[in-house]
Amino acid sequence: MEQSIIALSKNKWEWMMERQLYDLSNLFHEKAVFVHMGATFSKNEEIDVINNGSIIYKNIDIQETSVQLIGKTAILLNKVVLVAVVGGNEVTNPFVVTEVYVQQEEQWKLASMSFTRLLTQ
Repeated sequence: MEQSIIALSKNKWEWMMERQLYDLSNLFHEKAVFVHMGATFSKNEEIDVINNGSIIYKNIDIQETSVQLIGKTAILLNKVVLVAVVGGNEVTNPFVVTEVYVQQEEQWKLASMSFTRLLTQ
């Protein structure tokens, strides 16, 4: 089960970089929340941010991954270095990204995604 969550997370990063909004919309839970360094978004707001290029995900270097399963909830932690364009400026940041997935009718849905910037890589 852990490997399927890890694979789903990797797909999500690809979809975010490639702006595959249909796939992201299907993955994101209707009540999902997204916490970035300067803002918190709903599902629709996150889709809009990706669609309009407010944040352009250019590259993700996943350095460590762990998954904890609790019933029908999976908590995935990714230690990453993310290259993105934010407000027209390319930035590189080390993060721990917390992703919370919930199982709904045999499908995993992303319920929360939070970026915590690390002080060092």
